[in-house]
Amino acid sequence: MSRATDTATEWAFAAGWRVVRVLPERAAYRTFDRAADALWRRRGGDVVQLERNLARVHPGASPADLRDLSRLGMRSYLRYWCDAFRLPTWSPARINDTFDLVGVERLDDAIRTGTGALVALNHGGNWDHAGAWATLRYGTLTTVAERLRPEGLYERFVAYRESLGMEIVPLGEPGLVRTLARRLREGRLVPLLGDRGLSRTGGIVDRFGEPAALPAGPAVLSIMTGAPLIPAVSWYAGERAVTALGPTIPVPPDGTTAERTQRMVQQVAQHLELGLREHSVDWHMLQPVWLEDARRERAREGAR
Repeated sequence: MSRATDTATEWAFAAGWRVVRVLPERAAYRTFDRAADALWRRRGGDVVQLERNLARVHPGASPADLRDLSRLGMRSYLRYWCDAFRLPTWSPARINDTFDLVGVERLDDAIRTGTGALVALNHGGNWDHAGAWATLRYGTLTTVAERLRPEGLYERFVAYRESLGMEIVPLGEPGLVRTLARRLREGRLVPLLGDRGLSRTGGIVDRFGEPAALPAGPAVLSIMTGAPLIPAVSWYAGERAVTALGPTIPVPPDGTTAERTQRMVQQVAQHLELGLREHSVDWHMLQPVWLEDARRERAREGAR
């Protein structure tokens, strides 16, 4: 059954990349809006988790408010997928003309001076569009991809992002940190999704008043290499995709590596909070982030 499910999943995504990109644009996005509404009405586990996450961002929101936010959130999430299927057909002019980077001079300076730059992004808006824009401006970038099941689907995502000019390093690959540190010392841009811990080496921070796991990797790499660590929030603004860079997070001058890492991860979390309050409908976080939700999910899986 698992093999059959994996095959069906891979086939569905392959069909998406073949078919969606050749549909008339308005028809494609309307179709994905309808799919988002259907998933929202079904109220599966992903939608429930999205509402739990949004409840932390908007603690005063009523259940009806959260339902409205989650409906818009699902539409934004499916818009990202429609974008992903169609992005390889976009011209460089379209990629450039439909994306805005607020604070671009910080990246320009880091690349020009050869320090490299780490960008800790949220799961928001369209980070692939941001990456495609950055490869046009800076030549290339290096980032990390979580391994997906089935393996064929993961390979398709790697090929898709490589076609946009990105170098992809698998999460969990031996020597991952050394590879990223080497790219930074070469003066490259290394954007990493920084708002959900994906391994046991993540940092536990206060996020909207509750403990949550965030990746420690960006902070560790900044300490190792001296590359500036810049938090960033992405969202949609009408027909455009936007990413706004926050202030560079300095490496603390004292303390152990673990203590300095913890302080930097907490500062990433605090900056991302500011962006999430204003752009939460474009936060594509349908998985547990807070420790309480992660424990609930593990208990549910253990009871099966």
